[in-house]
Amino acid sequence: MGGIVVKGGNEEVGNFQLFKELMPHLKVMARSRPEDKYLLVTGLRQMGDVVAVTGDGTNDAPALKKADVGFAMGMTGTDVCKEAADILITDDNFTSIVKAAMWGRNVYDNIQRFLQFQLTVNIGALITTFVGSCITKETPLQAIQLLWVNLIMDSLAALALATELPKPSLLDRMPQNRHDYIVSRKMIKHILYMALYQCFLLFFILFAGEFFIPESDIELQYGRETGFVYPGRAYNWDGSELYMVHEKNGASRHLTFVFNAFVMMQIFNMICSRKIHDEFNIFAGIHTNPMFIVLFFVILGGQFVICQYGGKMFVVCEKGLTLEQWGLSAAIGSSVFIVNAILKCLPDWIAPSLGNDTVFNRRYPNRATKVDEE
Repeated sequence: MGGIVVKGGNEEVGNFQLFKELMPHLKVMARSRPEDKYLLVTGLRQMGDVVAVTGDGTNDAPALKKADVGFAMGMTGTDVCKEAADILITDDNFTSIVKAAMWGRNVYDNIQRFLQFQLTVNIGALITTFVGSCITKETPLQAIQLLWVNLIMDSLAALALATELPKPSLLDRMPQNRHDYIVSRKMIKHILYMALYQCFLLFFILFAGEFFIPESDIELQYGRETGFVYPGRAYNWDGSELYMVHEKNGASRHLTFVFNAFVMMQIFNMICSRKIHDEFNIFAGIHTNPMFIVLFFVILGGQFVICQYGGKMFVVCEKGLTLEQWGLSAAIGSSVFIVNAILKCLPDWIAPSLGNDTVFNRRYPNRATKVDEE
């Protein structure tokens, strides 16, 4: 280690090539001087590694401060050491470092779970509202309905997906690179194609719902006696009035069904978002997270109350939806399970990349993206 020097305070490592050659042979460095620890941390960081340092004495403070993560002993550590560290090990047990790493990876995964769910809802709602408004001259999803969707997306779902507990299998994965974008290429695959599928399905319901949505109420069939719901679009393709002549009856059951189908897809997609590494069993471990189960039924119950009793307040049909229509909505919503499984079988490179993704690079080395350096 004598060939490695530090020039002034600019953290430049001299004889850097020698340091790189020595590193594979350096197994343990014990009872070393404080400056040796500092040089080792500096050299490792220069090589692009993420460094964690543990210490309990005042002399360990420079290395703790220089490292990406500094662990100080909470019981035997000095005040200077604790001040320089990022994390205190309260029980002075090194196994706590493993738990910290596991929880850190779990927090990162929970953020990705929420982002995958949130961005899917956002893209689907944006495309449906914009395109639907351009074609039908009115929005298929009303503002108050989108507020309820935002409540699901930003509050309840965030709480549900952020309460997933860490599992030992998290430590079996390769570490995440510091340059990686938090929205990985695998996430983009699910976000983009799931949102497009949902939009396609919603447009199909919007423009062809009168041919397959069952309707048992003769009044809501408006004398057609076809057994299907009357279309809720304000205008026909030729510009003539369609549901406009029946607006005195309140919001249409057709558009109420569109709203309900959209929310049901998001509710079931929330379950899919629990697994963001292409695990096929999306229900694995769900029983260990009671918060997720409770919030799932809270959202489902809230949607039922809104559709059945929301009336003018939520711009839904005052008679609500029938049992058959609820069953069809649930079937449409659960179809995201099939799409999610199909997407897991497709390669990640079918989706665009937002930035660095070392996980993708290791899986598809021939399609690897460049990793930016600091």
